[in-house]
Amino acid sequence: MIDPGKVVEKASSPPKSPPSAGKLLGAAFFGLAFGFLLQKGGVAKFNVLIGALLLEDWTVAKVILTAIVVGMIGVFTLHHFAKVNLHPPATKLGAQIIGGLTFGIGFALIAYCPGTGAAALGQGSWDALFGILGLLVGSYLYAEFSGVLKRSIERWGDKGKLLLPELLHIPRGAFIPGFAVLLTVLLFLIQRSFPR
Repeated sequence: MIDPGKVVEKASSPPKSPPSAGKLLGAAFFGLAFGFLLQKGGVAKFNVLIGALLLEDWTVAKVILTAIVVGMIGVFTLHHFAKVNLHPPATKLGAQIIGGLTFGIGFALIAYCPGTGAAALGQGSWDALFGILGLLVGSYLYAEFSGVLKRSIERWGDKGKLLLPELLHIPRGAFIPGFAVLLTVLLFLIQRSFPR
C-alpha cells in the first residue's frame, strides 16, 4: 500500500495561494447541497429531532448511519489511493465524555445540534436561534478557558489517535467493508422495523 503521508502534501504546510474561485464555488455548492439534504431529509425539524430523542422517530438514526457508511468508504478509499490524509483527533476520554454529556444535555433541551440548528433557522424555525446563541456563548467560553482545559481535563485518559480497525487489531482492508456491511444491515433492520 502507498504511504499517503509521503504522497499527499502535509496539511501543516502553508497554502501556496488563496483558494481559487472554483474551489470556493465548489465549497458553496456542497454546503448548500448539504443544507438542502438536511432540510429535505427532515432532520432540521423539531418534531423529528425530539422524536429521535424519545425513540419514536428513526429518521435521524437512518441519516447518520447512511452518512457513516458513505463517508467511511469514501474517506478510506481516498486515503488508500493517497488522495487525502487522515487527521483523526486524539482520543481523550475525560474531555470527550464531558463534551459528549454537555452536547447531549444541550441537544435534549433544544432538540437541535449545530448543523440541524443552522438548517432549521434557514427554514424559518426561529426557536433554533436560542441554540445558535448558546453555541456562540459556549464557543467563546471554551476559547477563554482553553488553556486551563488543556492542562487539566484534556489530559485525562489521553489514548492518542485511535481508529477502530487498529483498536480491534483488524486490517483496514477487512474492517472497512465488513463494518460497512454490518451498518447497512442495521440500517435495513431499522427501516424495516421503523419505516418512519
